[in-house]
Amino acid sequence: MSVTSPPRQGALRPVIENRPIRFPDTRSRSMMTKRAWWLVVLNVLIPGSAQVLAGNRRLGRFGLAATLVSWVLVVLTVLTFVMWREVFFGFATNWFVLLLLQGLLIAYAVLWLILTIDTLRLVKLVKTGSLARFGIAVAAIVALVLTGGGSVWAAERVGIVRETIGIVFAESGPPVPPSDGYYNILLLGADSGEGRDSMRYDSISVVSVNADTGAVTITGLPRDMVNFPFAEGPMADLYPDGHTGHVDATCGWSSGLNQLRTEVEVCRDGSALYPDAVANGSEPGIEATKDAAEGILGIEIPYYVFIDMAGFANLIDALGGVDITVTERLPKGGGPAYDGQPAEEWAIGWIEVGEQHMDGDTAQWYARSRYTTSDWDRMLRQRQLQEAILAQFTPENVLARFQDIAAAGTALIATDIPQSLIGYFADLAVKSREQPVTTIELTPSSVGGIGVIPEEMTASDFAFIQDYIQNVLHPPTPTPTPTS
Repeated sequence: MSVTSPPRQGALRPVIENRPIRFPDTRSRSMMTKRAWWLVVLNVLIPGSAQVLAGNRRLGRFGLAATLVSWVLVVLTVLTFVMWREVFFGFATNWFVLLLLQGLLIAYAVLWLILTIDTLRLVKLVKTGSLARFGIAVAAIVALVLTGGGSVWAAERVGIVRETIGIVFAESGPPVPPSDGYYNILLLGADSGEGRDSMRYDSISVVSVNADTGAVTITGLPRDMVNFPFAEGPMADLYPDGHTGHVDATCGWSSGLNQLRTEVEVCRDGSALYPDAVANGSEPGIEATKDAAEGILGIEIPYYVFIDMAGFANLIDALGGVDITVTERLPKGGGPAYDGQPAEEWAIGWIEVGEQHMDGDTAQWYARSRYTTSDWDRMLRQRQLQEAILAQFTPENVLARFQDIAAAGTALIATDIPQSLIGYFADLAVKSREQPVTTIELTPSSVGGIGVIPEEMTASDFAFIQDYIQNVLHPPTPTPTPTS
């Protein structure tokens, strides 16, 4: 029986040399032009394939492997977002993962640059048609700018997210589980903007987020409320019968809720009252206000978010402005110089009635104005602005204005929410956009009609408020009507 010998290496050479991509006929300009376009297109669609077909196979295999890994990561990312959104946000807000992703994006952009330059070498432009030569080079460069530049742009955005998380959110601290199915967060707005001589809490509210559905309830607290109880802690020890009788020109000129920061941090040893506050990303004055809000509402409030109104305008400008329906004409300005001075004399401008697209400066005055109305009206306007700002946080708007929003956010926001909870809260934020926001204002015309008057609150009023809050957060299940 005869054995057929395998063909010698030389016998395969005619077959190999007939492959025009690797071994083209350089004398044919039309073939070289067609080949050049194929290589450029393949380099864009499947980076590394041009080298595998016509150049350094080792470099090509590396490029193909990197491309395959990138495609797999993109598919896994999409699947994770669709099927396990909380896991997606957990990775997307993890400092180390963001740093790794930023490095991979930069590395891939460099690899794309190398592959594009090598592809231009392989196409042998001088052998292509004179008109096509220019078009092929321009197409390769444009493709590089769009693809490699896109990777660099994405790496820059990832870096901004990583830096913002590191600046705004606490690095450590164990996450606190939800209380009765809710995460309750104290939201403080302190105004040290133009026209103010000090910082004080002008806006105090509690945001309650349902830990399962993301439904949001915002409860506004009057800043001038007095006689309020404290949750168990150092302030409750100082004021077992409620915060009352404290009037001091230095430590706070009233017993109002918004005077706690001044009292605790100026006239008391705040570090002794709350020794762990600073280490946990908070302040003694904030912790005292937390204890007060817990005592008033009867709910646990583990975290706070502080917004400096001096940077409030920058955030609204970064978002492109907000849309507000103004129901009464409001003056801009620091207020009258003497009792009874007409607003026309001291106002530096006016916010007119009707549909308004407000920039940051106008929105800030809209939130501050109270001299021609009341603090209750101002509380409602502040809540209206909060909802308008939330409405502007659409994915499209955030992506388009990402850098400005991140810069504004780091300048005006502080919080003790730990980084480990960012992904979870981001998932809840997505869920909350699908539902209306419930607002509760502790004003004379609200809260079940009891008529909350901050200067005349009693223990029975606070008990009623606590029951009311519980019924809003945990509405009773309706009893089914019996059928006859």
